[in-house]
Amino acid sequence: MNALVATNRNFKLAARLLGLDSKLEKSLLIPFREIKVECTIPKDDGTLASFVGFRVQHDNARGPMKGGIRYHPEVDPDEVNALAQLMTWKTAVANIPYGGAKGGIGCNPGELSVSELERLTRVFTQKIHDLIGIHTDVPAPDMGTGPQTMAWILDEYSKFHGYSPAVVTGKPIDLGGSLGRDAATGQGVLFATEALLNEHGKTISGQRFVIQGFGNVGAWAAQLISEQGGKIVAISDITGAIENSKGIDIPSLLKHAKEHKGVKGFHGGDSIDPKSILVEDCDILIPAALGGVINRENANDIKAKFIIEAANHPTDPEADEILSKKGVVILPDIYANSGGVTVSYFEWVQNIQGFMWDEKKVNCELKNYMTKGFKDVKEMCKTHDCDLRMGAFTLGVNRVARATVLRGWEA
Repeated sequence: MNALVATNRNFKLAARLLGLDSKLEKSLLIPFREIKVECTIPKDDGTLASFVGFRVQHDNARGPMKGGIRYHPEVDPDEVNALAQLMTWKTAVANIPYGGAKGGIGCNPGELSVSELERLTRVFTQKIHDLIGIHTDVPAPDMGTGPQTMAWILDEYSKFHGYSPAVVTGKPIDLGGSLGRDAATGQGVLFATEALLNEHGKTISGQRFVIQGFGNVGAWAAQLISEQGGKIVAISDITGAIENSKGIDIPSLLKHAKEHKGVKGFHGGDSIDPKSILVEDCDILIPAALGGVINRENANDIKAKFIIEAANHPTDPEADEILSKKGVVILPDIYANSGGVTVSYFEWVQNIQGFMWDEKKVNCELKNYMTKGFKDVKEMCKTHDCDLRMGAFTLGVNRVARATVLRGWEA
C-alpha cells in the first residue's frame, strides 16, 4: 500500500477515536507548504545536469518543522508527504517542541562525485534558504545524506543569514553536532525495546533478534542489543543475509561490513536468502530498512512475537490486521524510531544555548524521553482500548490538535 494512503488511514482512525471535528481533522491533514525546485549543476565533465528537489512542511502548531533530507533516485512526492506527516505525529509522541517536515532530491548519490554532491546540496539550499530556519524548519540527514551534507547546508545557509549552527541537526561534531547523535536512533530502539519487554516481564538478555537492515540504525541497534545480552540470530542488508542460531558475533560483523561494504561473505554465519529474513524464527523482529516490507504476502509467515519498527512505515495496514490476529505485538515507528529526532532536538537546544552536553547526559535524557513516551502511549491504549499503533497515533494527533485549537488555527 502507498505510504501516504496508509499514513492517512492511521490518522483518520486516530481522529475518529479522539472524536475530532471534521474541519479540524481536515486542517491537520493538509500540509502547511509543499516546495518543489529545480536544481541544475555543472558536472565534473562540464555538462549540465538537472535534478528535482522537494520539501514538504506539514505542520508547525507545536514548534519549528523538523525532518530529514534524502538523496535517492525514487524520491517520490507522495512518500515525502507521508514521511512529513509521520514526523508531525512522531515529534508530538516524543513530546518535543517540533512539527513535521521531510525533503529530498531525486538523484543517485552513488553516481555523483563528492564535488557534484556538494554543488547539488548548495544549489538546493540556495533555492530553499528563505523557507527553512532555526525557528521555522530544521532539516536533518536521511537516506543518502549524512553529517557532511548537513555541513554544506549549514555553510550555504550561513552565507545568507549569518552563522546559524541550529539550522540543521546531525552535523559533524566540529560544527556543533551533538555527541550521541550518530547512535541516537539505534539507542532509542534499544530503550523502546526495553520498555516494551519490561511491560511483558522480560529483558533483552536471552531474547533472539532478527534485524533487517544493517545501515546506521540497524548496525547500532545490533551492537547495543548484543551488549545487553540479546542474541542476534539473523541480519540482512542490500548485499545479502546471514544467520547463526547460536548468535552472530556483532563486533566481527561490524568490522567485516566496514571492510567489505556489507554483510555478504561474513564467515560467522550461514548465507540465506535476504527475502526470507523477515520470516526467520526469532522472538523479536526489527525491520530497520525500507518501508512496506511487512505486507499481506509475508505477514502470515512471520514467527516473531514482537516487532520493533526501527524503519519508517515498514508494516502495511493489511499486515497489521493479520499480525494482530496472530497476537504479535508491534511497537510502531512513530514511537520506536523517535530516538533520532529526540537527540536532534537536544542538538538544536545545545546550539541555541551555545552549551554542549557530554554523551552520558545525552543518553540519560534520551532514556527519560523514551521511557516517558512509552508510558504516555500505554495510557492512550487504555483510554481508547486500542493497540500500540493507535495508542501512539491518538497521542500524537491529540497533542497537535490541542496546540492547533489553542493557537486559534482551527477552521
